[in-house]
Amino acid sequence: QVQLVESGGGSVQPGESLRLSCTASGFIYSNYWMGWVRQAPGKGLEWVSKISNAGSVTSYADAVKGRFTISRDNAKDMLYLQMNSLKPEDTAIYHCARGRRLSNEIDFGSRGQGTQVIVSS
Repeated sequence: QVQLVESGGGSVQPGESLRLSCTASGFIYSNYWMGWVRQAPGKGLEWVSKISNAGSVTSYADAVKGRFTISRDNAKDMLYLQMNSLKPEDTAIYHCARGRRLSNEIDFGSRGQGTQVIVSS
C-alpha cells in the first residue's frame, strides 16, 4: 500500500531554514506527481507545492512562492521541501502527498503522518 513518511521538521526562529524529506513506498514513485500540504493549528489542510513526475514542472502556493523549493529524487523515491526565510505563519504540520493517477491533482487523502514545523522567536 502507499506509504509516505516525512521527516526534517523542527523548531526554528523566523528567517531560518529547514529541509523536509519524504520517503515513498508501495507504488511506482516516478509515475506520479507529488506534493506537500500543511495544516496549521486550528485550520484546514492547505496545499503548499507540487512537482511533476519527472521533476521538470513545479508549482507553489502564493504564500510560499520564492521562499520554498520542492524537488524529488526518483532514484531514491524521495521528495524534498527546502524552506527558507521561514515565518511564524509557516507553523504547521507538513505532509507529503501523492498525485491522483494520471493527474497533476494532489490527493490530500494519501498524505503521510506529517512532520511538525514551528517558527517562533
